Amino acid sequence: MLAIVDYGVGNVFSIQSSLKHLGIASCISKDAAEIEAADQLILPGVGAFGDAKAMLDSSGLIPVIRNQVAQGTPLLGICLGMQLLFEESEEFGSHLGLGLIKGKITSLKSQFQAQHLDLKVPHIGWNTLAQHRSSPITKYISQDSFVYYVHSYYATGCQEALIADSQYGLPIPGIVQQGHVYGTQFHPEKSGDTGLKILKAFAEVNKG
Repeated sequence: MLAIVDYGVGNVFSIQSSLKHLGIASCISKDAAEIEAADQLILPGVGAFGDAKAMLDSSGLIPVIRNQVAQGTPLLGICLGMQLLFEESEEFGSHLGLGLIKGKITSLKSQFQAQHLDLKVPHIGWNTLAQHRSSPITKYISQDSFVYYVHSYYATGCQEALIADSQYGLPIPGIVQQGHVYGTQFHPEKSGDTGLKILKAFAEVNKG
């Protein structure tokens, strides 16, 4: 059973719908015992980093998630859920993340301004995904597959964890992995066949 962590922030039902389409058993849960019994975990997220982190703190599930990761349970963060896996974010102030992946979440707008790039923020739309190294969750997708992004902040300083990125004025980390902790900045559940293949591959990652 795959558990989608429900802490009040995230498109949990669309993720579960995609998993159901694939024939993958899943539950949407805020129950510690269910999460502890899961074979894989998905951490979703939409909105602002600080608000989402506060909701995750108040849910009491951070120690549960950390413990499961320590025991080798595969974890996939999606969009803001991926950003929460990093060490810190500068979105509307400075906020600490879970620290499961090295790096920082930075403003796209500030980077575009610094580099005199006239691009819209948030970054919304389809982009090709350039794979730089292999990962268990990319085993079914081809180079330059299209995925769907919606975000205003992105991960920096994460070269060690980088699996694939997309170009939007500058390289946007699209897939990261550190051990059995994975993240996608784009939305697999909105990325058509490519996204389904990524979710299928993640569901097949065994507890390490």
